[in-house]
Amino acid sequence: MPGSSDRLHLAVALDGTGWHPASWREPDARPADLLTAGYWTDLVAEAERGLLDFVTLEDGLALQSEHPLRADDRTDRVRGRLDATLIAARVAPRTRHIGLVPTVIATHTEPFHASKAVATLDYVSSGRAGVRIQVSANPEAAGHFGRRTVPDPDLLSEAGDYVEVIRRLWDSWEDDAEIRDVTTGRFVDRTKLHYVDFEGPWFSVKGPSITPRPPQGQPIVAALGHVDAAYRLIASSADVGFITPHDAAETTTTVAAIATHRGDQPPVRVFADLVVFLDDTTVAARSRRDRLDEVAGRALRSDAEIFTGTPAELADLLAQWHDAGADGFRLRPASLPHDLLQITDGLVPELRSRGLFHASYAGHSLRESLGLSRPANRYSTAATY
Repeated sequence: MPGSSDRLHLAVALDGTGWHPASWREPDARPADLLTAGYWTDLVAEAERGLLDFVTLEDGLALQSEHPLRADDRTDRVRGRLDATLIAARVAPRTRHIGLVPTVIATHTEPFHASKAVATLDYVSSGRAGVRIQVSANPEAAGHFGRRTVPDPDLLSEAGDYVEVIRRLWDSWEDDAEIRDVTTGRFVDRTKLHYVDFEGPWFSVKGPSITPRPPQGQPIVAALGHVDAAYRLIASSADVGFITPHDAAETTTTVAAIATHRGDQPPVRVFADLVVFLDDTTVAARSRRDRLDEVAGRALRSDAEIFTGTPAELADLLAQWHDAGADGFRLRPASLPHDLLQITDGLVPELRSRGLFHASYAGHSLRESLGLSRPANRYSTAATY
Protein backbone atom coordinates (compact mmCIF):
# COMPACT_ATOMS: atom_id res chain seq x y z
CA MET A 1 0.00 0.00 0.00
CA PRO A 2 1.12 3.62 -0.35
CA GLY A 3 3.33 4.68 2.51
CA SER A 4 4.49 1.10 3.15
CA SER A 5 8.14 1.89 2.33
CA ASP A 6 10.27 2.64 5.39
CA ARG A 7 11.53 5.87 3.88
CA LEU A 8 9.30 8.81 3.14
CA HIS A 9 9.56 11.54 0.52
CA LEU A 10 9.83 15.26 1.28
CA ALA A 11 8.99 18.30 -0.81
CA VAL A 12 8.63 21.97 -0.03
CA ALA A 13 6.06 24.40 -1.46
CA LEU A 14 7.56 27.81 -2.19
CA ASP A 15 5.29 30.85 -2.32
CA GLY A 16 6.57 34.41 -1.94
CA THR A 17 8.18 34.97 1.45
CA GLY A 18 6.24 32.10 3.02
CA TRP A 19 2.70 30.91 3.61
CA HIS A 20 1.94 33.33 6.44
CA PRO A 21 0.69 36.67 5.05
CA ALA A 22 2.90 38.64 7.46
CA SER A 23 6.06 36.66 6.66
CA TRP A 24 7.43 39.40 4.39
CA ARG A 25 7.87 41.60 7.47
CA GLU A 26 10.18 39.16 9.27
CA PRO A 27 13.78 40.39 9.83
CA ASP A 28 15.28 37.62 7.69
CA ALA A 29 12.76 37.91 4.85
CA ARG A 30 13.86 39.31 1.49
CA PRO A 31 10.81 41.09 0.06
CA ALA A 32 12.99 43.39 -2.05
CA ASP A 33 14.41 40.33 -3.82
CA LEU A 34 11.14 38.54 -4.62
CA LEU A 35 11.31 39.46 -8.30
CA THR A 36 14.95 38.42 -8.74
CA ALA A 37 16.35 35.14 -10.00
CA GLY A 38 18.79 34.99 -7.10
CA TYR A 39 16.03 34.84 -4.50
CA TRP A 40 14.50 31.69 -5.99
CA THR A 41 17.85 30.12 -6.80
CA ASP A 42 18.92 30.51 -3.16
CA LEU A 43 15.75 28.88 -1.84
CA VAL A 44 15.84 25.93 -4.22
CA ALA A 45 19.57 25.43 -3.65
CA GLU A 46 18.89 25.26 0.09
CA ALA A 47 16.15 22.70 -0.48
CA GLU A 48 18.59 20.66 -2.58
CA ARG A 49 21.22 20.91 0.16
CA GLY A 50 18.64 19.25 2.40
CA LEU A 51 18.15 16.47 -0.20
CA LEU A 52 14.45 17.21 -0.66
CA ASP A 53 12.86 15.33 -3.55
CA PHE A 54 11.35 18.38 -5.21
CA VAL A 55 10.03 21.88 -4.78
CA THR A 56 6.72 23.21 -6.03
CA LEU A 57 6.37 26.82 -7.13
CA GLU A 58 3.04 28.59 -6.71
CA ASP A 59 1.43 30.62 -9.48
CA GLY A 60 -1.86 32.28 -10.40
CA LEU A 61 -3.70 34.18 -13.11
CA ALA A 62 -4.89 36.98 -10.83
CA LEU A 63 -3.28 39.03 -8.08
CA GLN A 64 -3.11 37.38 -4.69
CA SER A 65 -6.13 38.19 -2.54
CA GLU A 66 -7.62 37.48 0.88
CA HIS A 67 -10.73 36.35 -1.00
CA PRO A 68 -10.55 33.32 -3.32
CA LEU A 69 -13.05 34.66 -5.87
CA ARG A 70 -12.45 38.40 -5.95
CA ALA A 71 -9.74 41.03 -5.64
CA ASP A 72 -9.06 42.94 -2.44
CA ASP A 73 -7.55 46.36 -1.79
CA ARG A 74 -5.04 45.37 0.88
CA THR A 75 -1.62 46.97 0.74
CA ASP A 76 -0.04 45.07 3.65
CA ARG A 77 0.31 41.73 1.86
CA VAL A 78 2.65 40.45 -0.84
CA ARG A 79 1.13 41.19 -4.22
CA GLY A 80 2.57 40.31 -7.61
CA ARG A 81 4.58 37.26 -8.67
CA LEU A 82 6.83 35.86 -11.38
CA ASP A 83 5.85 33.04 -13.72
CA ALA A 84 6.49 29.72 -11.97
CA THR A 85 7.61 27.78 -15.04
CA LEU A 86 10.09 30.48 -15.99
CA ILE A 87 11.45 30.56 -12.43
CA ALA A 88 11.98 26.80 -12.62
CA ALA A 89 13.77 27.10 -15.96
CA ARG A 90 16.05 29.79 -14.52
CA VAL A 91 16.83 27.73 -11.42
CA ALA A 92 17.37 24.44 -13.26
CA PRO A 93 20.98 25.05 -14.43
CA ARG A 94 21.97 26.10 -10.90
CA THR A 95 20.82 22.79 -9.38
CA ARG A 96 21.68 19.17 -10.12
CA HIS A 97 19.32 16.78 -8.36
CA ILE A 98 16.16 18.35 -6.96
CA GLY A 99 12.89 18.12 -8.88
CA LEU A 100 11.27 21.33 -10.13
CA VAL A 101 7.46 21.38 -10.20
CA PRO A 102 5.92 24.70 -11.23
CA THR A 103 2.19 25.33 -10.99
CA VAL A 104 0.22 25.73 -14.23
CA ILE A 105 -3.37 26.96 -14.17
CA ALA A 106 -5.31 24.67 -16.51
CA THR A 107 -8.31 26.99 -16.57
CA HIS A 108 -8.01 29.62 -19.35
CA THR A 109 -4.62 28.40 -20.64
CA GLU A 110 -3.81 26.09 -23.54
CA PRO A 111 -2.37 22.59 -23.00
CA PHE A 112 -0.19 22.86 -26.12
CA HIS A 113 1.71 25.78 -24.61
CA ALA A 114 2.01 24.06 -21.22
CA SER A 115 3.24 20.80 -22.72
CA LYS A 116 5.98 22.61 -24.64
CA ALA A 117 7.05 24.69 -21.63
CA VAL A 118 7.26 21.72 -19.26
CA ALA A 119 9.00 19.56 -21.87
CA THR A 120 11.55 22.35 -22.27
CA LEU A 121 11.99 22.46 -18.49
CA ASP A 122 12.62 18.72 -18.51
CA TYR A 123 15.39 19.22 -21.06
CA VAL A 124 17.09 22.15 -19.32
CA SER A 125 16.93 20.29 -15.97
CA SER A 126 18.09 16.95 -17.45
CA GLY A 127 14.94 15.11 -16.45
CA ARG A 128 13.86 16.79 -13.20
CA ALA A 129 10.65 18.51 -14.32
CA GLY A 130 7.09 18.16 -13.19
CA VAL A 131 3.95 20.25 -13.31
CA ARG A 132 1.25 20.89 -10.73
CA ILE A 133 -2.11 21.31 -12.41
CA GLN A 134 -4.44 23.81 -10.73
CA VAL A 135 -7.91 25.10 -11.62
CA SER A 136 -9.39 28.56 -11.12
CA ALA A 137 -12.97 29.71 -10.57
CA ASN A 138 -11.81 33.30 -10.07
CA PRO A 139 -13.76 35.82 -12.22
CA GLU A 140 -10.77 38.18 -12.04
CA ALA A 141 -8.62 35.57 -13.78
CA ALA A 142 -11.29 34.92 -16.39
CA GLY A 143 -11.45 38.64 -17.12
CA HIS A 144 -7.74 38.75 -17.87
CA PHE A 145 -8.36 36.37 -20.77
CA GLY A 146 -11.68 37.78 -21.92
CA ARG A 147 -13.33 34.47 -21.11
CA ARG A 148 -16.31 33.33 -19.13
CA THR A 149 -15.93 31.96 -15.62
CA VAL A 150 -15.92 28.17 -15.84
CA PRO A 151 -18.69 26.64 -13.68
CA ASP A 152 -17.39 24.64 -10.72
CA PRO A 153 -18.69 21.26 -11.99
CA ASP A 154 -16.71 21.72 -15.22
CA LEU A 155 -13.37 22.80 -13.72
CA LEU A 156 -12.06 19.33 -12.92
CA SER A 157 -13.43 17.82 -16.12
CA GLU A 158 -11.55 20.43 -18.12
CA ALA A 159 -8.40 19.79 -16.06
CA GLY A 160 -8.63 16.07 -16.79
CA ASP A 161 -8.78 16.73 -20.52
CA TYR A 162 -5.93 19.24 -20.17
CA VAL A 163 -3.66 16.59 -18.65
CA GLU A 164 -4.67 14.05 -21.29
CA VAL A 165 -3.71 16.49 -24.04
CA ILE A 166 -0.31 17.36 -22.56
CA ARG A 167 0.49 13.68 -22.02
CA ARG A 168 -0.43 12.87 -25.63
CA LEU A 169 1.69 15.75 -26.87
CA TRP A 170 4.68 14.56 -24.83
CA ASP A 171 4.28 11.18 -26.54
CA SER A 172 3.76 12.59 -30.04
CA TRP A 173 7.47 12.20 -30.78
CA GLU A 174 8.92 8.73 -30.33
CA ASP A 175 12.14 8.60 -28.33
CA ASP A 176 14.28 7.93 -31.40
CA ALA A 177 12.48 10.32 -33.78
CA GLU A 178 15.56 12.54 -34.01
CA ILE A 179 18.26 10.93 -36.17
CA ARG A 180 20.72 13.84 -36.53
CA ASP A 181 22.67 11.95 -39.21
CA VAL A 182 25.02 14.42 -40.89
CA THR A 183 26.15 11.86 -43.47
CA THR A 184 22.67 11.17 -44.86
CA GLY A 185 21.36 14.65 -44.14
CA ARG A 186 18.42 13.31 -42.12
CA PHE A 187 17.73 15.14 -38.87
CA VAL A 188 14.34 13.60 -38.04
CA ASP A 189 12.39 10.46 -38.91
CA ARG A 190 8.95 11.83 -39.76
CA THR A 191 7.40 8.37 -39.44
CA LYS A 192 7.99 8.68 -35.70
CA LEU A 193 5.98 11.85 -35.21
CA HIS A 194 2.31 11.32 -34.49
CA TYR A 195 -0.98 13.14 -34.52
CA VAL A 196 -2.64 13.23 -31.09
CA ASP A 197 -6.11 13.90 -32.56
CA PHE A 198 -7.74 14.94 -29.30
CA GLU A 199 -11.38 16.05 -29.53
CA GLY A 200 -13.32 17.00 -26.41
CA PRO A 201 -15.70 19.61 -25.04
CA TRP A 202 -12.81 21.86 -24.00
CA PHE A 203 -10.00 21.27 -26.48
CA SER A 204 -9.44 20.19 -30.05
CA VAL A 205 -5.74 19.47 -30.56
CA LYS A 206 -4.21 17.90 -33.66
CA GLY A 207 -0.53 17.72 -32.75
CA PRO A 208 2.20 16.67 -32.92
CA SER A 209 4.19 18.78 -30.48
CA ILE A 210 7.04 20.90 -31.76
CA THR A 211 9.24 19.72 -28.86
CA PRO A 212 10.70 16.18 -28.92
CA ARG A 213 9.72 13.72 -26.21
CA PRO A 214 11.09 14.87 -22.82
CA PRO A 215 13.97 13.01 -21.12
CA GLN A 216 11.57 11.46 -18.59
CA GLY A 217 9.18 10.46 -21.35
CA GLN A 218 6.50 12.25 -19.40
CA PRO A 219 7.40 14.74 -16.66
CA ILE A 220 5.62 14.23 -13.34
CA VAL A 221 2.03 15.51 -13.18
CA ALA A 222 0.78 16.53 -9.72
CA ALA A 223 -2.54 17.83 -8.41
CA LEU A 224 -3.96 18.96 -5.07
CA GLY A 225 -7.27 17.60 -3.80
CA HIS A 226 -9.57 18.30 -0.86
CA VAL A 227 -12.75 16.47 -1.92
CA ASP A 228 -13.70 13.25 -3.67
CA ALA A 229 -14.10 14.83 -7.11
CA ALA A 230 -10.51 16.08 -6.88
CA TYR A 231 -9.35 12.68 -5.61
CA ARG A 232 -10.83 11.20 -8.78
CA LEU A 233 -8.79 13.66 -10.87
CA ILE A 234 -5.64 12.70 -8.96
CA ALA A 235 -6.40 9.01 -9.50
CA SER A 236 -7.13 9.35 -13.22
CA SER A 237 -4.58 11.95 -14.27
CA ALA A 238 -1.72 12.44 -11.79
CA ASP A 239 1.51 10.74 -10.79
CA VAL A 240 1.62 12.64 -7.47
CA GLY A 241 -1.33 13.74 -5.38
CA PHE A 242 -1.27 16.38 -2.64
CA ILE A 243 -3.89 15.98 0.09
CA THR A 244 -4.79 17.97 3.21
CA PRO A 245 -5.65 15.58 6.05
CA HIS A 246 -5.78 16.79 9.64
CA ASP A 247 -4.87 13.52 11.36
CA ALA A 248 -3.61 10.01 10.69
CA ALA A 249 -7.09 8.52 10.34
CA GLU A 250 -8.04 11.03 7.65
CA THR A 251 -4.76 10.28 5.90
CA THR A 252 -5.65 6.60 5.70
CA THR A 253 -9.16 7.30 4.45
CA THR A 254 -8.02 9.71 1.75
CA VAL A 255 -5.18 7.50 0.52
CA ALA A 256 -7.62 4.58 0.30
CA ALA A 257 -10.14 6.66 -1.66
CA ILE A 258 -7.51 7.64 -4.23
CA ALA A 259 -6.33 4.03 -4.51
CA THR A 260 -9.90 2.83 -5.09
CA HIS A 261 -10.45 5.38 -7.85
CA ARG A 262 -7.05 4.48 -9.35
CA GLY A 263 -7.97 0.84 -9.85
CA ASP A 264 -5.34 -1.41 -11.44
CA GLN A 265 -3.03 1.38 -12.59
CA PRO A 266 0.34 1.88 -10.85
CA PRO A 267 -0.26 3.70 -7.55
CA VAL A 268 -0.11 7.46 -7.19
CA ARG A 269 2.51 8.88 -4.83
CA VAL A 270 0.40 10.62 -2.18
CA PHE A 271 1.90 13.58 -0.28
CA ALA A 272 0.18 15.16 2.72
CA ASP A 273 0.44 18.95 2.91
CA LEU A 274 1.27 20.79 6.14
CA VAL A 275 1.98 24.44 6.92
CA VAL A 276 4.94 24.46 9.32
CA PHE A 277 6.21 26.85 12.00
CA LEU A 278 9.46 25.28 13.21
CA ASP A 279 11.83 26.41 15.95
CA ASP A 280 14.29 24.89 18.39
CA THR A 281 11.61 24.89 21.10
CA THR A 282 7.84 24.57 20.95
CA VAL A 283 7.49 27.78 22.94
CA ALA A 284 9.56 29.69 20.40
CA ALA A 285 7.52 28.31 17.49
CA ARG A 286 4.23 29.22 19.15
CA SER A 287 5.53 32.66 20.04
CA ARG A 288 6.58 33.32 16.45
CA ARG A 289 3.23 32.16 15.12
CA ASP A 290 1.35 34.35 17.60
CA ARG A 291 3.52 37.33 16.70
CA LEU A 292 2.93 36.88 12.97
CA ASP A 293 -0.81 36.46 13.56
CA GLU A 294 -0.85 39.70 15.53
CA VAL A 295 0.94 41.55 12.74
CA ALA A 296 -1.50 40.11 10.19
CA GLY A 297 -4.49 41.08 12.30
CA ARG A 298 -5.95 37.58 12.49
CA ALA A 299 -4.99 33.97 13.07
CA LEU A 300 -3.63 32.11 10.06
CA ARG A 301 -6.20 30.03 8.21
CA SER A 302 -5.27 27.22 5.84
CA ASP A 303 -6.75 24.33 3.91
CA ALA A 304 -3.91 22.21 5.30
CA GLU A 305 -3.06 21.26 8.87
CA ILE A 306 -0.90 23.89 10.59
CA PHE A 307 1.95 22.43 12.62
CA THR A 308 3.73 24.48 15.27
CA GLY A 309 6.66 22.95 17.13
CA THR A 310 10.16 21.52 16.84
CA PRO A 311 11.64 19.47 14.00
CA ALA A 312 11.68 16.41 16.27
CA GLU A 313 7.98 16.85 17.07
CA LEU A 314 7.22 17.23 13.38
CA ALA A 315 9.20 14.05 12.68
CA ASP A 316 6.94 12.23 15.15
CA LEU A 317 3.85 13.40 13.27
CA LEU A 318 5.29 12.57 9.84
CA ALA A 319 6.19 9.07 11.00
CA GLN A 320 2.62 8.52 12.20
CA TRP A 321 1.06 9.79 8.99
CA HIS A 322 3.56 7.82 6.91
CA ASP A 323 2.49 4.67 8.76
CA ALA A 324 -1.10 5.73 8.03
CA GLY A 325 -0.45 5.65 4.28
CA ALA A 326 1.21 8.87 3.13
CA ASP A 327 4.14 8.30 0.78
CA GLY A 328 5.55 11.70 1.59
CA PHE A 329 4.90 15.26 2.68
CA ARG A 330 4.82 18.64 1.01
CA LEU A 331 5.73 21.19 3.65
CA ARG A 332 4.64 24.81 3.32
CA PRO A 333 7.12 27.00 5.23
CA ALA A 334 5.25 29.69 7.16
CA SER A 335 8.16 32.10 6.65
CA LEU A 336 11.18 32.01 4.39
CA PRO A 337 14.00 31.35 4.79
CA HIS A 338 13.50 30.54 8.50
CA ASP A 339 11.26 27.49 8.23
CA LEU A 340 13.08 26.12 5.19
CA LEU A 341 16.33 26.17 7.18
CA GLN A 342 14.58 24.41 10.05
CA ILE A 343 13.52 21.72 7.57
CA THR A 344 16.96 21.23 6.04
CA ASP A 345 19.04 21.61 9.22
CA GLY A 346 16.60 20.18 11.76
CA LEU A 347 13.91 17.94 10.29
CA VAL A 348 15.99 16.15 7.66
CA PRO A 349 18.75 15.04 10.09
CA GLU A 350 16.06 13.95 12.57
CA LEU A 351 14.28 11.84 9.97
CA ARG A 352 17.56 10.39 8.76
CA SER A 353 18.53 9.38 12.30
CA ARG A 354 15.28 7.39 12.43
CA GLY A 355 15.92 5.70 9.09
CA LEU A 356 13.01 7.55 7.49
CA PHE A 357 14.85 9.67 4.91
CA HIS A 358 17.61 9.11 2.38
CA ALA A 359 21.22 10.19 2.86
CA SER A 360 21.79 11.00 -0.82
CA TYR A 361 19.88 11.35 -4.06
CA ALA A 362 19.23 7.91 -5.52
CA GLY A 363 18.23 8.73 -9.09
CA HIS A 364 19.09 11.13 -11.86
CA SER A 365 15.51 12.04 -12.80
CA LEU A 366 12.55 13.12 -10.70
CA ARG A 367 10.75 9.92 -11.68
CA GLU A 368 13.68 7.86 -10.41
CA SER A 369 13.78 9.83 -7.15
CA LEU A 370 10.11 9.02 -6.58
CA GLY A 371 10.45 5.38 -7.64
CA LEU A 372 8.31 5.84 -10.74
CA SER A 373 9.15 4.11 -14.01
CA ARG A 374 9.61 5.88 -17.32
CA PRO A 375 6.33 5.41 -19.23
CA ALA A 376 6.22 3.70 -22.61
CA ASN A 377 5.22 5.85 -25.58
CA ARG A 378 1.57 5.25 -26.45
CA TYR A 379 2.16 6.03 -30.13
CA SER A 380 5.09 3.74 -30.85
CA THR A 381 2.89 1.51 -33.03
CA ALA A 382 0.29 4.15 -34.00
CA ALA A 383 -0.46 5.68 -37.38
CA THR A 384 2.27 8.14 -38.29
CA TYR A 385 2.36 11.82 -39.13
